[in-house]
Amino acid sequence: MRNLVTSHPLVESVRNTDRAMDTFTASADKEDKHSRYDITLGRDEITRLIKEQAKPKLAEFGIKLEDVKIKRINYIDKVREAVYGRMIAERSQIAEKFRAEGMGSASEIRGQKERELQVIESGAYKEAQTIKGGADAEATLIYAKAYGVDPEFYSFLKTLDVYQTALGLDSTLVLSTDSDFMRYFKEY
Repeated sequence: MRNLVTSHPLVESVRNTDRAMDTFTASADKEDKHSRYDITLGRDEITRLIKEQAKPKLAEFGIKLEDVKIKRINYIDKVREAVYGRMIAERSQIAEKFRAEGMGSASEIRGQKERELQVIESGAYKEAQTIKGGADAEATLIYAKAYGVDPEFYSFLKTLDVYQTALGLDSTLVLSTDSDFMRYFKEY
């Protein structure tokens, strides 16, 4: 029995046909396909061969063998550990493949989000600059009209702006009496 079971792949002892299994395995082309195995003998044929080999040997003892069924296949501890290790490695490899695909999809989604964000930000920046440009043009036009109506008043406003920017609470200036910078203080 041991010789017949070990001389064929394990799937031969477990299955009779090569019909598609209900389990799924990961494939390289991103489509899950049903697992398929090439079964040449199958479980029934292996049990028939075991029965044929065992019948003559048991007949010497007066035992008539009617049927053989495989209830369980046990491996020695060393082989069992290797089989479990191989199963764990296979499942880990499949899990890692799914993780890698997930990380790739996540990176793709993040990249698309970043592109969309840049498009939105650049559009908003363009619109903000257009509005600022229009406001600056309108302010310049108003200043130009004001300057055209009363150039002295415009000069006075601009000088006040310069005072506000240049002079603080702790500012110290040393100027000559004929400095143009302080002309409005002298005149009024």
